[in-house]
Amino acid sequence: MTAEQAVGRVAEIRIYPVRSLAGTAVDLAQAGPDGLDGDRVWTVVGEDGPVRAKDAPALASLTPAEADPATLSAALGRPVHLEQLPPQPGVAPVHLVSRAAVDRAAAGEVPEGCSADDPRANLLLDLDGDERAWVGRHLRIGEAVLQLTRRPKHCLGVYADVLTPGVVRTGDPVVLV
Repeated sequence: MTAEQAVGRVAEIRIYPVRSLAGTAVDLAQAGPDGLDGDRVWTVVGEDGPVRAKDAPALASLTPAEADPATLSAALGRPVHLEQLPPQPGVAPVHLVSRAAVDRAAAGEVPEGCSADDPRANLLLDLDGDERAWVGRHLRIGEAVLQLTRRPKHCLGVYADVLTPGVVRTGDPVVLV
């Protein structure tokens, strides 16, 4: 059995209530099977279907407070509305990124299609080590236990499933289990 190892701390927690819009920093979040409560529960929809920031960059600058149909439609120059997203089985619900990954990106190591300035991660971590090397392993962060499942194709960090639900707080230790 592998011994538990403290590998860092939670530097920041961000929730993205509307997919593709800017996030909101919070001090704590409840992690559950579908991710962090309140994260990516809404999406912007136009007449042709969901609208993503990669196709409509103006979305990324809008805050959740600006997520009303009139403001969104004005920003995009076409009518849009919000729809609630159903649970998405098979999609890793939590995105983690280390400050080291952000620093590597700032130095030029950025996957195609990723923003080094805003990796859109839920948890920004100060780590001793590289989160990419821990895919398949478990992390205990606060009360929650996460399994690191894969590296994103077009972003920094790693994705994780929530194995044990619980509260995660800024400053919580990150423990490799």
